[in-house]
Amino acid sequence: MNILIKGGRVIDPASSLDTLADVAIADGKVLAIGAVPAGFVAEQTVDATGCVVAPGLVDLSVRLREPGLEHEGMLASELAAAVAGGVTSVVCPPDTDPVLDEAGLVEMLRYRAERLNQARVFPMGALTRGLKGEVLTEMVALTEAGCVAFGQAEVPLVNTQVTQRALQYASTFGYSVWLRPQEYHLGKGVAASGPLATRMGLSGVPVAAETIALHTIFELVRSTQARVHLCRISSAAGVELVRQAKAEGLPITCDVSINSLHLTDVDMGYFDSRMRVNPPLRQQRDRDALRAALADGTIDALVSDHTPVDEDAKALPFAESEPGATGLELLLSLSLKWAGDHQLGLSRALAVVTSDAAKVLGAELGNQVGRLAVGGMADVCVFDPQAPWVVEPAALRSQGRHTPFSGYELLGRVHTTLVAGRIAFAA
Repeated sequence: MNILIKGGRVIDPASSLDTLADVAIADGKVLAIGAVPAGFVAEQTVDATGCVVAPGLVDLSVRLREPGLEHEGMLASELAAAVAGGVTSVVCPPDTDPVLDEAGLVEMLRYRAERLNQARVFPMGALTRGLKGEVLTEMVALTEAGCVAFGQAEVPLVNTQVTQRALQYASTFGYSVWLRPQEYHLGKGVAASGPLATRMGLSGVPVAAETIALHTIFELVRSTQARVHLCRISSAAGVELVRQAKAEGLPITCDVSINSLHLTDVDMGYFDSRMRVNPPLRQQRDRDALRAALADGTIDALVSDHTPVDEDAKALPFAESEPGATGLELLLSLSLKWAGDHQLGLSRALAVVTSDAAKVLGAELGNQVGRLAVGGMADVCVFDPQAPWVVEPAALRSQGRHTPFSGYELLGRVHTTLVAGRIAFAA
């Protein structure tokens, strides 16, 4: 279908493009930005007056809950939430049920996702069978089935020798390993260690749980030169270690969640289970360090860490409730809020959820998603950066309605989302 997006402010962080222009789309590709080619006839026109026309967002941490956890989320509901939030590409961690440790399971997930014609789904394969941390998976077969990386989701690797072998193998084949840095024995608490957790009687997760894991990962990266992506850094000390490792030239990237970027442990209030997330919310100094590190590029990408949880699992005492929060429909607005707080421009706000996030996926995918260029895929997010909206859980499209940002008034409302040149969402 030929579509003309007319009168919008086109911003593509990958090419530093920022201009008022029309965008012509044909056969799922961007045909032109600016002057519309002679003979082009639009079958549908999107009026983008007063709106920003940007690449579709890339979210590196989205639990789709299918297969196995359909009571908390379905592919249909979560991918509908994605396009409603302007997200056109999502990475799905392997902690489904069954775990994504076999090629057939990955192929089934991709097939079901493609049939829905919503956001693109990039599965992450399990690094070890059943995420048990003992036997490596068949990474070649999983890659051929469509996996873009390998990880353990929330399950720490206890055996350092297994981690070493995994990185050696991944390095040999050029695969990327995604790890959330958390030492197994220190990371069993439910809140960040500190005065507040102590007063509330909650078991704590010290910063050392993150830094010890980071030291181990960096030593192994030095010896293997494997590409490692660090998922959801949460502390000031962790940020400093990442900064030093990058200065050393280690092949690492990292991300931070919208929860850690905007909230602190104080937001837990009186045991509010909506604030029960992984990693746990830390102190203000940690949040401030994370925000600054995202601004200066030490942290590469911002993720929603979308983890839908059902009502029963949240309606429990804080320590017993299931960690997780919905975030797909909040990612754009919370990126804009962070950039506004730091007086950064729209291009920088979009980079951390488009082109910079896409680069984490590697050179090939990084040149296909998260950018808006003539000849490229027409994954587009059209949004009004000044339109206010209130986060009302009942209005969210995700099956999981729990969010720590309930009641927040945010700016940035999605007008239209296109995936491969097809309108997947229209407000």
